[in-house]
Amino acid sequence: MPATPVALAILLLCTGHIFSNAARTLPAVAVDVLTRDLGITATELAQITGIFPAAFAAVMIPVGIALDRYGVKRTNLFLLTVAGCGAVMAALATGPWSMALAQAVLGAGCSGMLMCPITFAARALTAPRFAVWSGIIQAVGNTGMLLSASPLALLIEAVDWRAGFWACAGIAILAIALVALLVPSDRPAPTPRRGLAHDLREVGRVALTPGLRGVMVFTFASFAAVLGVRGLWGGPWLMEVKGLDRIDAGNVLLACTVALTIGPALAGLVLKRIGHAPALMTISHLTCAGLIALIVAGGPIAGFLGLPAMPIAWDLVLLVLFGAIISFQVLAFSLVRGAVPPEQTGRALSCANLSFFFGAAVLQGLSGLVAGWGGNGAALLTFAVALIICSLGFWVLRPNR
Repeated sequence: MPATPVALAILLLCTGHIFSNAARTLPAVAVDVLTRDLGITATELAQITGIFPAAFAAVMIPVGIALDRYGVKRTNLFLLTVAGCGAVMAALATGPWSMALAQAVLGAGCSGMLMCPITFAARALTAPRFAVWSGIIQAVGNTGMLLSASPLALLIEAVDWRAGFWACAGIAILAIALVALLVPSDRPAPTPRRGLAHDLREVGRVALTPGLRGVMVFTFASFAAVLGVRGLWGGPWLMEVKGLDRIDAGNVLLACTVALTIGPALAGLVLKRIGHAPALMTISHLTCAGLIALIVAGGPIAGFLGLPAMPIAWDLVLLVLFGAIISFQVLAFSLVRGAVPPEQTGRALSCANLSFFFGAAVLQGLSGLVAGWGGNGAALLTFAVALIICSLGFWVLRPNR
């Protein structure tokens, strides 16, 4: 396939990833009104929204099998339809149980929104080009978080939080139309048809290969930190601890999201230039753990400096640095691609993404419990500790030590 159609197809497939990022990070700027209208606490909301990554992780292995069996386009269209239904269900939710069901449907539908363009690119591009494009895919998809910062904060302030989910449903409809009309059908290499049990055993073997074990540990905390800091606890921290209103908090989160949008593309370029992906991944995530700790330590630092509180610029700079540096997580996909043969690409990438979202589900639920004990700061530190543990675990288990 010529280079331009491949690039266009990848970008069109990214529209689903844009939807996914917008839908799962919307609660960060709507915690107060969501908890009020649904009759729940912030801790309970954390547990409900944690259903999204749990459902995401639960269907990730079947999604990987579907990508290898049926191709990217067919899998993507099915998942986009499910995800769009989930957004409509969230917009119509009237209580905790209906929102929990909506989060489950949303999570299941969004399970392949990153894997579809990543798998398409992995099959169509050379290794050096894939290193760059994996960053571009993540960067384009992260623009969904731009939507859930200031734009959706303004929409929520002007209308209500339901309008935010209706807007997400509109994005899903647009993505379905673009993919159906413009993305070429892909035909995976023919393989003998085996039963689901055989496919599941093969996925397990892929996940435990020496080249992937360390990556699975690394990814467990990686996206969890993004979702926890940017997608859930960042908004309450800025509004309840720092005293910002919704719009100002959305603007700070917007700056963090711009860094999250630019960072993956830069990470791909850095990898292409200097290599050493394991070192870049480990150092970046240990640094991000330190940045989270500095955000939470703003109060004691202000007291040491004789200030009533650190200025909001302190949190702004630290969140922007966090967004840029955590983006080196995208390098994990390059390690995965190089660890398996082409016919196992979908399964292997889905294994890594499974760990991304299973970790997010576990750590988000844990952060909600910790928040009930120690507040928003303690919830944020949950992710800092997880980043340290998983980064060091990855370094010990890294491939080609």
